[in-house]
Amino acid sequence: MDDRELQGGIRRRRAVWGACLAVALLAACSATSSHKVLSIFFDGVPEPGAQATSAGGKVAEEAAAPAPPTVFAHGPYADKQCDACHDRRANNGLVAPREELCQRCHDLQLDKAYVHGPLASGGCLACHDPHSSRFRYLLAAEPTTFCVRCHDAAAVAASPAHGGDPGDCTACHDAHMSDQKYLLK
Repeated sequence: MDDRELQGGIRRRRAVWGACLAVALLAACSATSSHKVLSIFFDGVPEPGAQATSAGGKVAEEAAAPAPPTVFAHGPYADKQCDACHDRRANNGLVAPREELCQRCHDLQLDKAYVHGPLASGGCLACHDPHSSRFRYLLAAEPTTFCVRCHDAAAVAASPAHGGDPGDCTACHDAHMSDQKYLLK
């Protein structure tokens, strides 16, 4: 038997053992059964629920789990009222044209002198996520950099009113509409 045949045989055996291990681990659903399976293949597998120890035998410090991120959900989505917006008979299509959908529940009187372009055209989804978001008001992106997704950051910063820093846009501007130019509050 030459070296290549020997190496091929070793590779095949490793592949078979690896496949057996993978199947055994997938079959082991609970911590107890996982422990039993892993103990067949490996020495020193800790008992389920045992605290992990470092090489020196000291109990490893448990990492503080980060708090789950806050998620803001659209009311009908959170309440699983999908039919408020989706028509299941139409393969989950919408119950109204996209540009009219939000106005069915949200009564935004477009009675100001200046209306933000996306709102005026029914493009609410340019700024808002219809289901959920990690940002307040279901914004589709980070609020501090949100407006410069569409508005040129350099041009905004060049305006004397901004003092070189666009900052928090909604501190001075209304995101939907205003009677003042530039949607000022």
